[in-house]
Amino acid sequence: MKKRIFSLSLLAMSSVMLVNCSNNDDSSGTDPNAGLYSEVLTDLSKDVITKTYEDLNNKAIALKTAVNALTIGNETALTAVKEAWKATRSPWEQSEGFLYGPVDTGGIDPAMDTWPVDVNAMNDILNSGNPITTATIEANVEARGFHLIEYLVWGINGNKAASALTARELEYLRAAAADLQNNTQLLYDGWKESGGNFARHFINAGNTGNQGYASQKAALEEIINGLITIADEVSTGKIQTPLDEGVSQEESRFSNNSKKDFADNMRSIKNIYLGDFNGGTNSGLTDIVAPKNSTLDANIKAKIDGAIAAIEAIPGTFTDAVTNNVPAVENARDKVAELQVLIQSQLKPFIANN
Repeated sequence: MKKRIFSLSLLAMSSVMLVNCSNNDDSSGTDPNAGLYSEVLTDLSKDVITKTYEDLNNKAIALKTAVNALTIGNETALTAVKEAWKATRSPWEQSEGFLYGPVDTGGIDPAMDTWPVDVNAMNDILNSGNPITTATIEANVEARGFHLIEYLVWGINGNKAASALTARELEYLRAAAADLQNNTQLLYDGWKESGGNFARHFINAGNTGNQGYASQKAALEEIINGLITIADEVSTGKIQTPLDEGVSQEESRFSNNSKKDFADNMRSIKNIYLGDFNGGTNSGLTDIVAPKNSTLDANIKAKIDGAIAAIEAIPGTFTDAVTNNVPAVENARDKVAELQVLIQSQLKPFIANN
């Protein structure tokens, strides 16, 4: 089962404590930063988070279409599925800096991204002789989602040929791709204005009657906690665990997409900090920090870029580097850890006390 080192609930509790201890509590409605906070919370929820989930859902639809077109022996179609999987994977990893809201309360994260995949559970389903449907998938959390699809498409050694596919595997793939897209649809619907509109909890934070966040700072702290959580997970989990326990614990190893996963996690932090998604120019946390502490702002930006660069500089595949280029892997781990410490020790208190 996917592990998260920081408890979101504990981080949320610390957020409340920081907000309550602040000398600039915005609960009175007279906070001079209220307008800026509103702009940042609106842009991040609508133009970064919701749009990321929209992109994810669109790409999951394309993946489902590619899987449905796959036949035994068709290498071109198999390549199309692989490319569609990678395309869908990117916005998902870029969403992992904001694993709150429907993705958390609806249990969607483990339904989509549990790893390592339980090969024994997968084989039990394949060998059962029963029809493989989305209901079958939903009942087997350890053998569904991105990594189940990845395993069936690439194989354990990453070089599976289309001729090696079986009819049962195709049946499983189609159900798994449909299940994945059902979950991406739930995520997008949960945030968009015409759906569950979870974004309103950020947009209306501190307003009377808002059931989400008692203050704008509480909402901002939730956002920052999400950044802390993913930075910690990448450094101590996604990178360190394979160093300690071997490549069986490496995420996305069958597709050799691990480094891209980790870098996209850092881009998730970058998108939230800058208020940017796919080239958009919206308000982000930088717009709160930069006017009052340009040094901290520049340091955060440099640490984000440094973490991405260090991950991408790992030679070859992550699988190979865990054994043959350990210093490069450790450097990437350390750069991500430095970013996590900076966000937790400086950015979070800055927001609470300004």
